[in-house]
Amino acid sequence: ESLHSSIGLLGISAGSLLLAVHFYSSPRAAPLIPSTALGVLLLILSSLLAYAGIRRSLRSASLFLSLCLTISVFWCGYGVVLILGGQGVLKDTNDFRNALVPGLGTFTLSLLLIAVVGFLCREVTLAIVAAAVSLASAHEVAMRYSTAFGSSAVACNYMIVCLVGGYFALGRILYFLSKEKITLPGTDLTNKKTREQIQPTSGSVNLFAVPGLILNMLSASVFGCRVLGITGKLFIGQVPWLWAAGIYQIGLCILSYRALDVLMATFFGFTSLLKFAEGYCLLYPIWQPEEPSFPVPFLVVFSILFSVLALFLSLKSPVDGLYLLVYVAYCIALACHPKGFFEGGPQGVDVAIFVASALMALIHLYNVKASAKIPTGKGAVKALLARSSFLKLREGADLHAPYLGYSKYADAEVLGYACSVLASFAITMSGDPQAPLATVVIPWVVVAGGILKLLSGSVAFARGKTLESSAFILYAVIWIIWGLTRYGGLYGTNRSFHAAVGIIAFMLFNGFIVFCTLFLNIAWFLYSLSFLLIAVSFLLDAIHALPAGYDIAASLIFGLVSFYCFLSALFNISFEGSCLPMGRAIVQLSGVGGGTTKCLHLPARKASSVKRIADILKNGGTCGIPTDTVYVLVAACNRPDAVEKAHQSKRQAQDRPMSLWISSLKQLEPAKHLFTPLLWDFMEAAWPSPISLVVPRGEWVDFLGMKDSAKYVGTPQSVAIRIPDCSVTTHLIDLVGPIVVTSANPTGEADTTHHNQVYAKLGDKVDAVLCDGPSPENIASTVVDCTKIDSGNIGFFRVGIIPKSQVKLIL
Repeated sequence: ESLHSSIGLLGISAGSLLLAVHFYSSPRAAPLIPSTALGVLLLILSSLLAYAGIRRSLRSASLFLSLCLTISVFWCGYGVVLILGGQGVLKDTNDFRNALVPGLGTFTLSLLLIAVVGFLCREVTLAIVAAAVSLASAHEVAMRYSTAFGSSAVACNYMIVCLVGGYFALGRILYFLSKEKITLPGTDLTNKKTREQIQPTSGSVNLFAVPGLILNMLSASVFGCRVLGITGKLFIGQVPWLWAAGIYQIGLCILSYRALDVLMATFFGFTSLLKFAEGYCLLYPIWQPEEPSFPVPFLVVFSILFSVLALFLSLKSPVDGLYLLVYVAYCIALACHPKGFFEGGPQGVDVAIFVASALMALIHLYNVKASAKIPTGKGAVKALLARSSFLKLREGADLHAPYLGYSKYADAEVLGYACSVLASFAITMSGDPQAPLATVVIPWVVVAGGILKLLSGSVAFARGKTLESSAFILYAVIWIIWGLTRYGGLYGTNRSFHAAVGIIAFMLFNGFIVFCTLFLNIAWFLYSLSFLLIAVSFLLDAIHALPAGYDIAASLIFGLVSFYCFLSALFNISFEGSCLPMGRAIVQLSGVGGGTTKCLHLPARKASSVKRIADILKNGGTCGIPTDTVYVLVAACNRPDAVEKAHQSKRQAQDRPMSLWISSLKQLEPAKHLFTPLLWDFMEAAWPSPISLVVPRGEWVDFLGMKDSAKYVGTPQSVAIRIPDCSVTTHLIDLVGPIVVTSANPTGEADTTHHNQVYAKLGDKVDAVLCDGPSPENIASTVVDCTKIDSGNIGFFRVGIIPKSQVKLIL
């Protein structure tokens, strides 16, 4: 429990020691640690802090998470700036000041907020560390503007962090050496663990919101400092802050999906896109002397997406929704100024973003840790909608549960559709073929259409949406390649035959996706079909045959279809019912999507899921469950109707009878006298294991309550019986009693090795599926003939996962 906390605090102490040595030796002509080496070391430590913070966040350590991620991104940007200085990119002290001050100012304030909340919530060790690093950053800002402030003050603050880290390390060493008898004040993590366990679980509170808001402060400070006159220019030295914030915010987007917060994850995806675009624009003067122009339609559409997201976020928290309106104003300001980020209007809105982000970070950080909350209006909109009969908010533990199986992530389709909208409207500005870089298109197409869509596809794959993830990933690759080629100056005026061949290959892949979406729903069919129009425009452009206006029309059609899907996905995750339906499948098939009802898919990791499966079996249902080998279809023995239903739903062949499973030989204890002593001893020695024993049929079968349905189990002469070596399965049998088992696939087909396959093969003929992902083994059990065991002979009907030699050793 204490490992990641120790790694985080000692990593902060190690970095502080490096910086203390650096600032103590900075007055010397040759510093002890060269800038490049120090920058590389800080980058290594920043990755270590990010790992420690994220791993510890799984146990709701919100303040520790915020501290580690904040210092991690601080040292990441700071380290790259030091590397640029060591390599001569930053020419003089003015360049260093202009590059460092925006980041230092942001982290002075953000770490001060963490320190204040830490002191209020009695997290003294973390609060002292945050306060010391905050003071060090403030002293460094003063040192950059006035030589009267020496570097020793900065070094002293970092030494305080080192002393706190040393104290913490000493406390943990004494704690372990004394076997938990000696505990220094502030170093005992047991009490912290107890307090954190009563915090809300993931899904109700997003612990990653605070670091994301601090990253918004960081990017806003770069341009806010320029309009306020704090820095003298915008240049390459500030790009590390912007791109470090963008990279970390993509990571927080993924972690927010892990926290089951779709709306905040989508917001972080949007803001990361802005950060990459801002950094790209600061790099632009390297290859072009003039400032770039911005595609106005794109920014207008971006403001609309922010507005819609703000509206839906207001359902959860009105304060968060109001905060997003600042970004609506930002996009409108960018659209109104042809030079975008370099104009005073957008930079003024950046100041507002900085202030609003700081306030929101304080509110979120305090509300997670403190018992008394700062009111944010949470629940107000819910109370209003409770009176409405038309709209009803979706709530509950299964809000983000995937239709098939179990997933640790919420659905990312909202972000995927939004990125399609952004990428399609970005290319409506074709630009000058002679100067493709003059218009800022690359970050919108490559980051939005490419990187963020790859993220959406990966999350969709994790949720079992194979077709949707394949489409997102394919479209992401197309956007990345086409964006860099067409708008990165690689394409030029000479069109290439090879480019046309590549586009045709992508079109063939997309044609297959269009065909598959016929079996999904109407919206996805139109979505994939309209993207085919985009691919056709790429092809026509490559062969010099693009009609005037066709590319604009194709982009608008794809953008509007994507926008409808974006709205539909938002409505589906926010409200019950189908306010904006995606439509039914154009072609209906049996199995998935073939029926009007859908069986339950419950995660096997939850005890409540096993109990629900047990209740279904007790009530006469049939279920697919995981085992120590492959998935099987089961029914309760004391429900003859269920046994017959299982036999009919599987189309069981006469030569493949169903078998019997128990969880313990105690369930056969009343009929023990009907088994020979040798057979009983062999069963005790062989189980639990993936070995099925075919035993003589007898009166003991009547003890199981199958009545007339007993004819479906075994043959007239024998019955296969087994105790599985799977805790989930045996626990289920403990709740239900002996069960009848058959493989979860139609007779003659391959064994079922994943919960998705159970429903795909048996359709709605099963009442529920207990989902545990892929089977631990792809081989079925070994079936041993014990009908003649008393004569010393055993046979093998099937040699499965357990070989013959091992079975004979048991005998």
